[in-house]
This record gives sequence, structure tokens and C-alpha cells, in this order.
Amino acid sequence: MTQGGRDLIIGIDAGTSVIKSVAFTLTGQQVAAVAVPNRYTARADGAAYQPLAQTWEDCAQTLRELTAQIGAERVAAVAVTAQGDGTWLVGAGNAPVTDGWLWLDARSAPAVNRLRAQSSDIARFASTGSGLNCCQMGSQLAHMDDTTPEMLDRSEVALHCKDWLYLNLTGVRATDPSEANFTFGNYSSRDYNEDVIAALGLSHRRNLLPPIVDGTQTTHPLTAEAAAQTGLLAGTPVSLAYVDVVCTAMGAGIYTPGQPAGCTIVGSTGMHMRATPQDGVQLNDGRTGYVMVLPVPGYVAQIQSNMASTLNIDWLLKLAADLMADMGQTVTHRALVDRIDGWLGATSPASILYHPYISEAGERGPIVNSDARAAFNGLSSNHRFPDLLRAVIEGLGYSSRDCYDTMGDIPAEIRLTGGAVRSKGLRRIMSAALDRPVRAVSREEAGAAGAAMMAAVAIGAYRDMDACVNDWVLPTLGQAELPDPHLATLYSDLFPAYRSLRIAAEPVWATLAAVQEKKNV
Repeated sequence: MTQGGRDLIIGIDAGTSVIKSVAFTLTGQQVAAVAVPNRYTARADGAAYQPLAQTWEDCAQTLRELTAQIGAERVAAVAVTAQGDGTWLVGAGNAPVTDGWLWLDARSAPAVNRLRAQSSDIARFASTGSGLNCCQMGSQLAHMDDTTPEMLDRSEVALHCKDWLYLNLTGVRATDPSEANFTFGNYSSRDYNEDVIAALGLSHRRNLLPPIVDGTQTTHPLTAEAAAQTGLLAGTPVSLAYVDVVCTAMGAGIYTPGQPAGCTIVGSTGMHMRATPQDGVQLNDGRTGYVMVLPVPGYVAQIQSNMASTLNIDWLLKLAADLMADMGQTVTHRALVDRIDGWLGATSPASILYHPYISEAGERGPIVNSDARAAFNGLSSNHRFPDLLRAVIEGLGYSSRDCYDTMGDIPAEIRLTGGAVRSKGLRRIMSAALDRPVRAVSREEAGAAGAAMMAAVAIGAYRDMDACVNDWVLPTLGQAELPDPHLATLYSDLFPAYRSLRIAAEPVWATLAAVQEKKNV
């Protein structure tokens, strides 16, 4: 199964904090990987952004170092995915107009509130299957059009992160069906929808939306300029993969023929997904969540996404590290992470409720509320740090169930991916909170693998995605871990209270936000 002697595919996964380039054999075995940090700036006003040029330079660096290890002559194709949502404006000569707005950026909250209140948002949601929130390009472009229209006037195309990298690799301005659909299109047609664009108030900015390219069917050759920067050979086929959420889900087993399943990514953000035929989508009255097309004809992923997942754990561990530093004791984040399972084993379950809304951007699943904030309920004087840690992780379990319940029936089995699922205690809590068997995916780089799978189909290494999944995904699925019945009962008893507190807290969040706004005037 070689392509003229070329036996490797490179998958690029440019995340929010790390950019990775990973080499796989044509049958899915990981050969080598290179990663560099991806830096961004966050401000008190909700801004979160990255310089476009730096992101490309960092990506090119990973490719140079990887190519030096494996040899450019072995590379049959390259595929690129990256963090989703956000807005990366490009102008004349393919030069950046401004820094890239990330999915973490909350500046478009006024536009989101205005657009969600309009009657046209109901039809927009029915077409896209995606609730409007601050993360999305549609919201961000609408806000820019309201506040800095001159910036859009200087722009020739609005891209996402992976689209920007694809432009630098191939010279082609394009986006993929998944990102185009959930912001501006229709999940059944997999194309732009002019009524959706009008509902966002962006018909006069229609020229900024690039053509849609499906990376399982079409590739473009690596340019000579990109070859010089990356160490790859000019002309190497490049596939524009779907957004990182879809690629990670594919690499982690959301779609396995004949085996309906869900997939939860326990990462900085939390993604909860179920694969379904496009005519099986169940939309909710709250107009939240996403529908993203999968690189499988007729199939989509229905998604609810928490703004913050492991960011909640990181926050609590940082509090501990900071307190110890104040006392002259230095402890690393890794050392604290290594103690998590021990702490969990020394605590009593279901004694504190925690809502994991630690992100400054609020929450987007299963509610859209930029004012949402985290909280502990049920604290008493006998609780200690390990109890707080357990509550935070249980909160991730409750929020997962909250998201799956909003999409309909919880899938019969959940595949778990992300660095945090190495914790046996976390997997046990997630399984009990969902009351479903879970499987940890052994694939370390699921996002890069999902992207590379698309390239494997595009260059003809596989006849279709079903055949590719059989080789690339099924061998990576771990043993099913069944829910602990006692723990599942405790969590099921407490879940209604978790949801009731979440609903009751909304006016409190609004008041807190109003007070903060007064302080900032």
C-alpha cells in the first residue's frame, strides 16, 4: 500500500497551545512527532488572539524538524487541521490584516446577544444545527462589522486557523465543509446558505467567505516556497482536513461502522459528540450545540461543547502550586497531576457540587451564557483540597451528562480521548456520571491521525473512510470499562440538583457581570 515508494502521511494539528506534526504509516502506525508551543494573548476585555505569521512559522518549524527525521522523499501526503472557530483575516498579497481572533475570544458577546434575540435566528439554527456563541466566525465578523468595519474593508478573505496554514502550504484560499457548515451553511447540503449569512447580517460581507474544499476528495500541491520553509518536496499533495474537533473525533472512534458510539474529548475544552445520520439530528429548543459534518457521506456529529474542561483542573492545581510557592516550596504541575488518582482514592464521592464554568468566556454548552462562572456548592469545614479536586472532576462528569442529555439519548458507549483520560479515577467518574461503558483511546495524537486519515482516502490509499477506520481506529480502542453501579446511582441522584443550581445561578451571574462592568468604567 505504498504510493510510488512514499509510505508516510503527515498530519498537522495546530491546537490552541501546541502545534504538532505527526508522521504515520499508510496503515495508521505513528512513526514520529514534533511539537512546539503555540502562544496566544488574552486580555481583561475578553480578547484572545494569536499573530498569524508566528503560527505559520511555528508550524513550518515542526515540519522541518519532522522531515529531517523521516526524510521528505517518504511523504506521500500532508493533511492539516487546527483549532476551530475564530477569525483569521487575510488581505492583499495574502498578508494578515490583524491578529487571529481565537475561539476563546469573548468580545463578540454583544453581537451574539443581539443576533440570538432576532426571530431569524430560529431558521439559522435549523439550517446550521449550531447555536450562536462568541467563539464562531459569524459572531466575530458581525461584531467587527459593528465596531471596526474598516478592518473588514481591508480584508479579502476570512479564514480559520487550519485554512491559514493551508494557504501558506498551497497558496489556495479555502475552507472545509465542517467549518463552513456550522457557521454559515446547512449540514444537509454541506454548502453555504445565503439565508444564514443574511441572518447574521453579513450578506454585504459575503465576498470574505472562501470556497469549500473537501480534503477526502481534493488535494493541492505544496508550493515551492512552502517546500523551502518546511523541508518537504514541492508538489507533495496537501489535504485540507476538517476542523480539529471532527478530526479528533474520527481518530478517537466516534465513527466505527455498525457500532454507534459517542466521543468525549477531555481537553482544555470539553467536547461531547454523537455520530448520527444527518436525518437523525435532534435539535434542542435552547438553540445550543453544534452539528458538524463528518468525512463520511450522510453522517454528522452532533456536539455540545464546554468552554472549559481540564482548564478547571489546571486552575485548582495552580492554586495549590501558588500557595506552596508563597511558602517557599516549589512544585511542578506534573508532580501535582501525578497525585490526582491518589487524592481521588482518599475522598468520598458526591459530597460537593461544582459547576465547571471557569472560562472568562462563560459557557457554550448546553447553555450559551458569556456571564456563566464556576461555583462550589455543599462545602463544609471538614472538606480539604482533595475533596475540592474530586468535586471539580465530578463537575466535568455532570457537565458531560448535561451536554449528552441535551442531544437526546446518551450513546450506548463513550470513547474518551485527551491527556486527562490517562487517569483511571477520572475515567471511573466519567463512566459513572454518564452511566455508560467508556473506552480510553490509546491513540496519542487523535487529531493529527484524523487529518491524516482524510489524506489517506484522498490519495487512494483506501477506497473510503470505512476501510480506513478499520485499520486506523479499531486497533486503538481500549477495553470497555463498565460504570460502578453504586457510584452511578449517587451521581444520578445528584444530577437534577446540579442542573437546578445551574439554572438558578443565571441571575447571579448577570449581577456579578454588571458589577464587574461598573468597576471597569
